[in-house]
Amino acid sequence: MNDAKPFSQACENNKQPILYHLKPVLQECQHVLEIGSGTGQHAVYFAANMPQIVWQCSDRSENIPGIKSWLADTSLAPPLTLDVRDSNWPTQQYDAIFSANTLHIMSWAEVELFFAKVNTHLKPTALLCIYGPFKYHGEFTSPSNADFELWLKGNNPLSGIRDFEAVNSLAQHAGLNLLADHKMPANNQLLVWQRLG
Repeated sequence: MNDAKPFSQACENNKQPILYHLKPVLQECQHVLEIGSGTGQHAVYFAANMPQIVWQCSDRSENIPGIKSWLADTSLAPPLTLDVRDSNWPTQQYDAIFSANTLHIMSWAEVELFFAKVNTHLKPTALLCIYGPFKYHGEFTSPSNADFELWLKGNNPLSGIRDFEAVNSLAQHAGLNLLADHKMPANNQLLVWQRLG
């Protein structure tokens, strides 16, 4: 691997478990937008294992060079610069949108924006797949997630592990119906919603 590429051990650890659940869900999809592609590792791995999909990366401007370094040896399109707070979202509608480990980094206001804008970029009956840690009924799923939230808020008081119920309420208001809540390794979840035509 090129030493200049950014590297996330978490991505390396979770890419296969996420693919296990994504692959059957996305088998009919042709165009997928990934929001918050991070290093680009997920995109390279998922695109190689789901070749029928045109996988479009996106992230904030500071992460674009790192993503480009991962995509350099692939046929994937260049990443899009996308910040949920801005108006420069792609005009295209997608069969699915995927995002990993983003909601707990965003402020709650940004999470609300995310769901409001995601809805306008999904085709009828399209899918939204979100991976990351969540609380349920206000409770952490593990002591390590409680410690993680303390670390998050130490870096940014507006960040934090989100309540599933609050996030699902945003999804419902955006016209999305929960299809699955998969328990994942390392105290994470993979949530899958579908747009209601």
